[in-house]
Amino acid sequence: MADMHWATGLRDGVYALGFAILLVWVLYIGRPLILPLLTAVIVVYVLVEAAQAVRAFPPAARLPQWLVTLAVALVLGIGVAVMLMILADNVARVVAALPRYEDNIVALMTRFAGWLGISGEPGWARLRQITLDSIDMRSLAVTVLNSLRGLGSSIFLILLYSAFILIERRAFADKLGRIIQDPETRASTFAVLARVNERIGRYLAVKTLVNVILGVLSYPVMVALGIEFAAFWAVLIGLMNYVPYIGSVVGVAFPVLLTLAQTGSLWSAGIAMGALTVIQVIVGSAIEPPLMGRAFNLSPLVVLVSVAFWALIWGIPGAILAVPLTASVIIVLGEFTATRPVAILLSAESVLPSRRRR
Repeated sequence: MADMHWATGLRDGVYALGFAILLVWVLYIGRPLILPLLTAVIVVYVLVEAAQAVRAFPPAARLPQWLVTLAVALVLGIGVAVMLMILADNVARVVAALPRYEDNIVALMTRFAGWLGISGEPGWARLRQITLDSIDMRSLAVTVLNSLRGLGSSIFLILLYSAFILIERRAFADKLGRIIQDPETRASTFAVLARVNERIGRYLAVKTLVNVILGVLSYPVMVALGIEFAAFWAVLIGLMNYVPYIGSVVGVAFPVLLTLAQTGSLWSAGIAMGALTVIQVIVGSAIEPPLMGRAFNLSPLVVLVSVAFWALIWGIPGAILAVPLTASVIIVLGEFTATRPVAILLSAESVLPSRRRR
């Protein structure tokens, strides 16, 4: 009997592993379809949560929900269009400035080699030949510009999906209620969906607001420091902050590296890094925690692993969506007795994400 029980458990484990591998393969292969659709769902979460926040103010509370949501959607659409225009314009300007940047980088590296006393060595000439001289910055910039054009088409598709999801949102809830006949199961299902919707919506709306604040604060600092394309870097800093832990580092690194290429001065790059890091710390420690609260109860290790996993499957968009996707899975796992221990292990505290007191 014990051997049969062990064999059954082993069989179920193999089935579960096979299903997980199949699911990951489907997510990877279906990225062109799944990712825009999932991103559209995320956009709808942000729109609905932002509309509810706007309706909390007395003047907007008298307006119908659909009108407030439409107004928020128009503002978001205009913001996205402006952001794309900034990105495209600045990438084109970077292409024009590349020769000057290349000269500054070569001069800086040559000066650094002189400090080390290797500028006259044959090895240094060979190293420069296979590194600096082999990089075609113009081709790289043109590739990035073409990617931005493709991004514009993807964003249009995402906005189109979002519009239809908003239209079908109420009808979907009615259809789901008719499909689930058992009243207790229906109530439990809608309770889980409500918790997932609340946490994801709040996280994304607050995170978007925090990222806008971060970009707005970073812009005048970069202008004051004379960093070129400050608007572009402010948008990039805000976007990269969606990625936990790693995103803030990458967001600061790019304008610092540009400062180094622009001025050829380590001192200027160090000042830029210090100023932008201070802003990141202020926003991350003083502004974000009171606004965010405890939207998710995720272990930091789980966050890092989830970012790596989703980035491996879907790239940067996957890294941005990693936290809400993982939190949704944990909330659902916490609702079932068999999977509840897994939810506890993945949580930051020994309290289930769906049952902790707010």
